Amino acid sequence: MTPYAKLVFLVVCAVLPLGGCTEADNHPGQPVQHRVAAFKKMLQSMEQMGMVVRERQEFKAADFLEHAHELKALAQEPWQYFTPNSNYPPTRAKPDLWQHQTNFAEFRNDLDESLAKLIAAAETGKMDMIAPAYTSVEDSCEACHQRFRKTLQ
Repeated sequence: MTPYAKLVFLVVCAVLPLGGCTEADNHPGQPVQHRVAAFKKMLQSMEQMGMVVRERQEFKAADFLEHAHELKALAQEPWQYFTPNSNYPPTRAKPDLWQHQTNFAEFRNDLDESLAKLIAAAETGKMDMIAPAYTSVEDSCEACHQRFRKTLQ
């Protein structure tokens, strides 16, 4: 899969369910709504960097580094909303997510590690180091989605 195809895939996977949700999250604390919003912010940050990595926007090292730090901070938000009582529509989380919390935590750790590598690469200001680190972040997201996220029917 080309890097551009991966980006399109990730965007489609993230955006389509947002528009197709017909059920509101009326549960106390609205955990599903909050985690969807947190992931949407992460996607927006990823898209900004992806445009640069794919040479569709000008590379400005300081801006890219700022986006990488922003994404690392945003990546801490959604996990608190994966509470045991939040497995209800409109969630797209697979039911076994709650049964395999250790495995889910490993995916979160993989994301954190790949984000740390992206920041380190961004600090060099060298796109030949940044691009593979960015792809590693994408791959980390995709692996978790494949394991713990329902696909659209």
